Amino acid sequence: MIAGIDLGTTHSLVGIMDSGFPVLIADADGRRLTPSAVWFPECGEPVVGWPALEKKPTHPSLVVTSVKRLIGRRVAEAAVSSSGCAVEAGPDGGVRILVGSLSLSPEEISALILSKLKADLEMSCGVSVDRAVITVPAYFNDAQRSATKRAGELAGFTVERILSEPTAAALAYGLDRLGERARVAVYDLGGGTFDISVLELNCGVFEVLSTNGDTSLGGDDLDAALAKAWGVARFDAEKIKRALTDSDSVEFDHHSYLRSDLDAACLPIIEKTRRHCLRSLSDAHLETSALDAVVLVGGATRMPIVRRFVAEIFGREPDVSQHPDEAVALGATIQAGILEGGLQNLTLLDVTPLSLGIETFGGLMNVIIPRNTTIPCKAGEMFTNAVANQSAMSISVLQGEREMARDNWPLGRMDVPFPPSPKGQARVGVQFELDANGILHVLARDTASGRDTVIDIHSAVEVSDEAVEKMLGDSLEYAFEDMDERIFTEAKLKADEMLPAVDSALNALGEKVPVEIRSAISGLVQKIRSALEARSTSDLKTLLGELDTLTEPLATALLEQTLA
Repeated sequence: MIAGIDLGTTHSLVGIMDSGFPVLIADADGRRLTPSAVWFPECGEPVVGWPALEKKPTHPSLVVTSVKRLIGRRVAEAAVSSSGCAVEAGPDGGVRILVGSLSLSPEEISALILSKLKADLEMSCGVSVDRAVITVPAYFNDAQRSATKRAGELAGFTVERILSEPTAAALAYGLDRLGERARVAVYDLGGGTFDISVLELNCGVFEVLSTNGDTSLGGDDLDAALAKAWGVARFDAEKIKRALTDSDSVEFDHHSYLRSDLDAACLPIIEKTRRHCLRSLSDAHLETSALDAVVLVGGATRMPIVRRFVAEIFGREPDVSQHPDEAVALGATIQAGILEGGLQNLTLLDVTPLSLGIETFGGLMNVIIPRNTTIPCKAGEMFTNAVANQSAMSISVLQGEREMARDNWPLGRMDVPFPPSPKGQARVGVQFELDANGILHVLARDTASGRDTVIDIHSAVEVSDEAVEKMLGDSLEYAFEDMDERIFTEAKLKADEMLPAVDSALNALGEKVPVEIRSAISGLVQKIRSALEARSTSDLKTLLGELDTLTEPLATALLEQTLA
């Protein structure tokens, strides 16, 4: 038996397959939703769920909420914590949450929530359940996915799969609603994160065509904006927001609140999701007319303004038949059923949201796995030494969309030793493997010795989600400049290799080279040096081509001289 778990920012749920159907489990009080809140009383064990949430207004420093926003992050990314508690840096630079006299990692707190779900599930079904599928936002990076997996393991689960939330929602939606072939956009605005994914169902195979999002944008931000606009506590702002979802006006604490005021305060935040939607459609190479449905997921999508906004972007009314809080958990449970073998007619193909590669000579980004590649996957390339007598190769693993290595994010580094070799003689194979959880494993092999060097990438990128968006935007804004710099760098590397070789050939052949040929070569070499100084890419490429053609007879003459 495998549990399907939606570990949410605001609420969490757990389910299992029963007689071929996904069933969400209720707690002892009959509630399927468990608040993702943990209260640490001054005496006694931590308390999870509804009782913890009730303590939030009176004991805010002892109740941790929205811990999902901190999992897998560095402390520099969490200066202002939405957990309700102070944070500090751990020994590895990761976030530690300060609660009373305790200092806990987000994984440890998340594990308490998962343990509560595990206990509810086992009480309901009467047997031990030690395997789980756990969902994460599609745009969680490797460190956030790895941290979520560790939280599951701390709670006593063997985590069989880390599943993207929009994909889970599409599974729940598509199980009995879609035909043999359909394309669906899933707009998921949860408590702490936003995801947009475009998926295709084709004869039982779910394939993610594209994904985009922001792991720091959600209902929490709406609550903060409303609290500021109305001058009330965030806890009260959330209550008023929920009430205005169903009414045009409400009375709260002797004050009147209008839905129009809510819309005005929330629209700038909701508007931030537009660029993600448009980018996801562009990446999937689809127009809105090609979609068969737009599915809403996440509690914030109950708001009328969100539904109007989505209808405007996609040019069609969104499908609201799914329970916005339960769709992801149902999908996780269905995925658990697939892994159990109980559902034979469904296959799930997810994608990686960002390109992965290594830095090569000249500071270039060499992509090994492009963004939106279906996972799990493996890819690799062979590399050689760029310098004579080099005895090791330093491999810098990068993530990003820019042409130059410096503009992408370093994920890790490994050194691969090999016997000192002439330039171009050493051979090192580099293989990237993205597993089904979206976690990266890098292997480098010296082909001469057969020795392997392996690293698993678990380190967080020390940048904010705003920086993620800036990088993606910059990859489009600077596409022409980046490509021009890449082409120039590649041409410069060729020039750096050709000019010494030509000089060496002229010296070796001596008077065998006619004066007019030697003069023409000298003139071209001078022009190439000028083009290098001026950074003229087009001139440099043209001149290198001319030099290549002009020196072909030198190569032939050198070969003949060597064989004579």
